[in-house]
Amino acid sequence: MVYQSPVGARDLLPLDVAQKRWIEDRLQQVFHRWGYHRIITSTLERMDTLMAGGAIQRSTVIQLQNGDDEDLGLRPELTASIARTAVTRMAGVTYPQRLYYNANIFQRTSELRHNRQQEFYQAGVELLGSGGSLADAEILLLVADCLQALGLSHWYLILGEAEITRSLLKAFPSDLQAKVRNAIAHLDCVTIDTLPLSDELRERARIMLDLRGNPGNVLQKVTSLGLDQPLQAVVDNLKSLVELLERSVNSSTTPREATGMEIILDLSLLQTFDYYTGIVFEVVSQTNGQTRVVGRGGRYDQLLGLYHPKGESIPGIGFALFLEDLQQILLSAQRLPQTTPASNWLIVPETPDAYTAAFAYATKLRDSTHLVRTEMDLGGRDADEIRQYARDRSIAQIAWIKADGVTTIESIRH
Repeated sequence: MVYQSPVGARDLLPLDVAQKRWIEDRLQQVFHRWGYHRIITSTLERMDTLMAGGAIQRSTVIQLQNGDDEDLGLRPELTASIARTAVTRMAGVTYPQRLYYNANIFQRTSELRHNRQQEFYQAGVELLGSGGSLADAEILLLVADCLQALGLSHWYLILGEAEITRSLLKAFPSDLQAKVRNAIAHLDCVTIDTLPLSDELRERARIMLDLRGNPGNVLQKVTSLGLDQPLQAVVDNLKSLVELLERSVNSSTTPREATGMEIILDLSLLQTFDYYTGIVFEVVSQTNGQTRVVGRGGRYDQLLGLYHPKGESIPGIGFALFLEDLQQILLSAQRLPQTTPASNWLIVPETPDAYTAAFAYATKLRDSTHLVRTEMDLGGRDADEIRQYARDRSIAQIAWIKADGVTTIESIRH
């Protein structure tokens, strides 16, 4: 019998891990610089916790059951878990809370016969307890800082606003709103033309279909739709946010080309998770002619209230970056490690009575204030084979140890 990993799962070999850690380490440094602290939540959640936001389809959750017949699921994303943790385990904390995570998630697909992946890795942040454009701007500028730290170029921030999009859809008959929404999300002009809509509503749908592009042009088009005062205020806030982002990027000491902050406003952008209440966004990379979504996020001011014992609402906004997609892009750009880190030393006890002295010498090297990778030769090879092993593994130096502790250092040419 040949034992293999389950369908949809994959193993990460040492080089995969080294590349993944390269990305994670740089993102973590950015999160720390911005004052965010790591949170680790349970991989397992109650199904009612996962479903509370009304955004996750039960069929996409890998479900389990414990001995108490509780319905459990492997988390398909982190925001719901962090929201649940914040209101149940962090009562009395001072807001805002800046939290970040680096974790795996699980998403069931209907295409298992094609060996579609079901386990993914994400890194992201949640900013809890602050609303308004300043918090929105912090999250979006943090995204830009993360991608700059990775050296990612040619990416776009696709920015939408859930409240505007939902309000514009309310003008359509309730039985057609889902179809109009789906057509707009998929740029489906044919469906718009064939739906039983009045001429006025059909023109409104066509305008909504075209609410993508330069922020100034898009905001001018949406204002022409005859907005009520509350919705016009939301549009004005979005305009202020875009202007704040552009001023912040232009005033930065880092060149605009390096930050990569190019904003495309897309008021037809509809996220998978329906708990978003304000801005929503996607981070899209264009590399070597390929377009990849490498991150998503948005504002969710009602979600924490669903888990709060007293139903109190706490504003929140966050994003997730998709590590597998980032790894593929950075790998093609040759920015990631191409080999696993080599050991610095190979310690060789020349005789069995030299074992103690060899372990002592290895311990001294490992106790350095800097990382010194030190391997012990475990026997069974002659001197030439040991040297060949060191060359094959790019080990820089061999320490030949005698029983009395006398050491001979040999540098290895590669």
